[in-house]
Amino acid sequence: MAAGGRGGLELMTVLERTPGRSGPRSGSGAGSDPAAARRPGPRLRAARRVPPLVWAFLLVPLAVEMFWVFWPALNSFSLSFTRWRGVGPAEPVGWANYQRMLDDPVFATALVNNVVWVVGFGGLSVAGGLALAVALNRPGRGVGVYRSAIYLPMVISLAVTGLFWRVLYQPDGLVDRVLTPVGLGGTAWLANPDTALYAVLVAAVWRQVGYIMVLYLAGLKGVDASLEEAAAVDGANAWQRFWRIVVPQLRGVSTVVFAVTVIDSLRTFDIVWAMTRGGPYNQTQLLSTYMFQQSFSLVDLGYGSALAVVIFLLAIGFIITYLVRQARAED
Repeated sequence: MAAGGRGGLELMTVLERTPGRSGPRSGSGAGSDPAAARRPGPRLRAARRVPPLVWAFLLVPLAVEMFWVFWPALNSFSLSFTRWRGVGPAEPVGWANYQRMLDDPVFATALVNNVVWVVGFGGLSVAGGLALAVALNRPGRGVGVYRSAIYLPMVISLAVTGLFWRVLYQPDGLVDRVLTPVGLGGTAWLANPDTALYAVLVAAVWRQVGYIMVLYLAGLKGVDASLEEAAAVDGANAWQRFWRIVVPQLRGVSTVVFAVTVIDSLRTFDIVWAMTRGGPYNQTQLLSTYMFQQSFSLVDLGYGSALAVVIFLLAIGFIITYLVRQARAED
């Protein structure tokens, strides 16, 4: 019995010391092993493997971005509840700036113009960019030249683009000379309240369409050609193959295009300011140009900040709504 008891104790000791075997212990997990409790987790170990230089390249731009972009953006929210001329302390006014918008006819015009701009700028840019991408997504002589020529306006600043098109729209300018044979010449495109907004819109689309084309060209490179070939064998025509096979595979690119287009539409400023400065008679005012005018021309920074908050909320609302609908459609 003594020998058997001693052998049993020795066997239990061996089992306890054997890795992976369980035995009667006072605790379990990290609580019974102080060294394991002090051991860093997998995420911390992965972070320690990143060289310090990489962290510097990440954190320094982030700090600059926080100081120059996010901090002023957060200040806009607080300033929107004040009356401030840029000098002296800001005077709290509560919701007065937002109530003022409801009675501001220029704000109403700018809001309607922004809706027209989002629909027109977004629709024409996406449709034109996708059509050009499909047309140029094939090998051939001069295809690279055409792609470069269409994308070239994108490397020109919006202010320069606006000045360029302003010259084209002048009386007896190139646009007048081209449209005179069809009876549309002699129109003061930028001075006419009925045509000024659409004239500026054409110039903006001319610049943006090359950028959308490049995004869709990148997406078309990932389209599975075998699916199109199978659909062609089954008798699908070119339009059916494009709509049923190609477009669903471009859903990820389309999400990016939508987000970029909506943000660009709501923050469009340079080209409108360079061509019309919101005129004539405020008929080309967008929320961005009206915000700039109120903030820096009239130095009403409280009301200008309230307009900036509205632009931010509209952009976030559009994008979140679209992304939620896309996620539900995928599910």
